[in-house]
Amino acid sequence: MTSPIGIALSHDRTESVRSGLFSKVLLFLLFMFWGASSVAQAQDERILDEIVAVVGNHIILQSEVDGAVMAGLQQQELVYSDDLWNEALSQMVNEKVLTIHAKRDTNLVITDQQVDQMLDSRIEQMQAQVGGQARMEELYGRSIIEIKSDLREEFRDMLLADEFRRQKTGTIKATPTDIADWFEAFPTDSLPSMPDMVRVSHIVRLPVVTEEARTEAMEIITAARDSVIAGVISMEDMAELFSDDPGSASNGGLYEDMSLSEVVPEFAAVAARSPIAAYSRIFETQFGLHFLRVNARRGENIDYNHILISFDERKVDEKPALERLALLRDSIMTSNGSFEVIASVESEEEFSKSRGGRVTDPQTGERSLFLEALGALWQRTLVTMEEGDISEPVEVQLLDGRRAFHIVLLEQRIDAHVVNIDTDYDLIAKRALSNKQGVELAKWIETLKTSVYIDLRGKARTLIANQ
Repeated sequence: MTSPIGIALSHDRTESVRSGLFSKVLLFLLFMFWGASSVAQAQDERILDEIVAVVGNHIILQSEVDGAVMAGLQQQELVYSDDLWNEALSQMVNEKVLTIHAKRDTNLVITDQQVDQMLDSRIEQMQAQVGGQARMEELYGRSIIEIKSDLREEFRDMLLADEFRRQKTGTIKATPTDIADWFEAFPTDSLPSMPDMVRVSHIVRLPVVTEEARTEAMEIITAARDSVIAGVISMEDMAELFSDDPGSASNGGLYEDMSLSEVVPEFAAVAARSPIAAYSRIFETQFGLHFLRVNARRGENIDYNHILISFDERKVDEKPALERLALLRDSIMTSNGSFEVIASVESEEEFSKSRGGRVTDPQTGERSLFLEALGALWQRTLVTMEEGDISEPVEVQLLDGRRAFHIVLLEQRIDAHVVNIDTDYDLIAKRALSNKQGVELAKWIETLKTSVYIDLRGKARTLIANQ
């Protein structure tokens, strides 16, 4: 559902490479993991490293820049050039400059909890890339605890730089004139086309789990838990055979380094209290019945195996959900009730409920959604609707895969068109603001550099001399 305008309407290179991509330590890890299959070959070669930049009391090595470039080449499918290498170095220098100035600002505070959250998230990403915690520890030659200790201050510096940058970008605004001028700078024949789009809100109700479905699921998971506890079968084998969790069943129900904030509250409550290596009681979440075993705990992060038995969707009662939605629809249409207010009270899908029923792109937050990306059930509901219509109660599949029912308010239908400032103002305004922030940040960083010692050496100096 992401709009192509994010790529097509861009004067400058994407900002996404700025801090994360060119961070010294994270890029070192990315480079190491990306090139893991070539480690043996690399060890056979003699690699001479050198300092290519000194920024304050920080040094940047050629190997760090090379690693950044290689990671970028793989991620963005680019071809190597000296310009890319220089750009990578420039981004790394900029990050050092921001860090130095951030540390001078005594009002900036980064908590240990912030560092832990970012560090845990990045480590989890690295583990997913290389095949788990054991493989990561093998590649790095250190335990996860030691790796985190090594990287903690580097990540604190990253957060400081990001917060320093964020405070600056927060002061940059795009006026209507800025937006219009930015858009008018594009040649008419270069503007992208947009497909059919809609703006919608909905109220969701879930089918009721019948006692028959709950009893059946309880019998299955109780038998599975009893067999595991009795030693008849391992939890890993049982999960592979019977767990309904598509994200972990093939891996024996295993999740590693998972933050409790990333799981639903009912699951987190049990996982937080469960002793290490013990099998939990059976408990219920919106996905079905579970039991788990916590293997390790590090603060708010845990390694665990679990088994999920979902409720049989063929044995749920749809009638209460359909009747409630029909009642709510009648109330809105006959009594002029507010769809937004009723959605915020009655809807059982939390993501849109908190927004008054408004359906947005979960990645970008944009309200204008590509009709073709919404899926067959949505398209079938919307095909005959006019703006302002509220649908009859119909089936829908939620983002988490659950089957539910909803009524849909079609707020706006936008036919396929070439991007223009009237129909796509919000999208254009976001891109214009992003562009202005990029330009202003670049000027600001150049000013910051004047009070920081910067010395380019080795390959960096050679490339500049050859330009």
